[in-house]
Amino acid sequence: MNDAFISAINTQYATVNWINVLSENMTNVYTPGYREKQVTFKSFLNGVVTDDFDKNQGQGKSTPGTAKENLFLEGKGFFLVKTPDGKSIYTRLGEFTFDGNGVYKDRSGNTVQGYILNDKGEIMQGTKSISADLYQETALKGGALDIPTTTIKMWIDPNNGKYLGKYDEYKIQGDGTIVGVAESGKKMVPLYRITTRNFHNNSGLFEFKDGQFIETEESGKPVLGYGEIRSGLLELSNADLKANISYYQMAKQQMEVVNKIISSNKDLLQQAMQLVSSS
Repeated sequence: MNDAFISAINTQYATVNWINVLSENMTNVYTPGYREKQVTFKSFLNGVVTDDFDKNQGQGKSTPGTAKENLFLEGKGFFLVKTPDGKSIYTRLGEFTFDGNGVYKDRSGNTVQGYILNDKGEIMQGTKSISADLYQETALKGGALDIPTTTIKMWIDPNNGKYLGKYDEYKIQGDGTIVGVAESGKKMVPLYRITTRNFHNNSGLFEFKDGQFIETEESGKPVLGYGEIRSGLLELSNADLKANISYYQMAKQQMEVVNKIISSNKDLLQQAMQLVSSS
């Protein structure tokens, strides 16, 4: 049997970690893109041992963004962005904007990825087009995901201020298609399809920055993400405030009990030392 004092110390340490995680969740309950941390416990018998913190990959509520090019993915998956050195990053936070040159980027400067479309809205792979049905069918098997993505560029012509030199504005449709609009809305041409990805084991992704994930062996290779893309919105934190407050109260009660156990053990130890010294 393990020493009761050591078990209490271990439990105290784990409870402090638990409280810190809950405090972080509650602090970020309104932070766009924040993923709730979750603590699980292996054992309550010999002192609590905490696992690595899991991330809740469930969907948060939508909130108005700061620009119409901000995106909210209502469904399963992640947006795909790439770092300047070409590393693939997966995120739920669609806080994207077009820079002064018309390049679609996130707030970290990573470029938002998409597919080039033909005038029928079909994805282009080189000079060949891929129908929507074929894309859906092969993507589920991993095939269509071999199609290389590209940085979305809506270059703004400095001479006339138009997107790609000929479109007055753009619209982002529910399937992620970016449409160029001209002639007072009479002409609408599909240009890009925003890329979304999902994983069979989202909890296996590694979060190297807040809200930014990279794939691992545990997560597996990316598959097709699905859901509706809504422009002008962002995803709020998915932390459940009510649940975290409830857990926080439980953690406080646990800490009070543990502190009493430690205090009692200290008193007993002190009494034992006094008995030894007086004998």
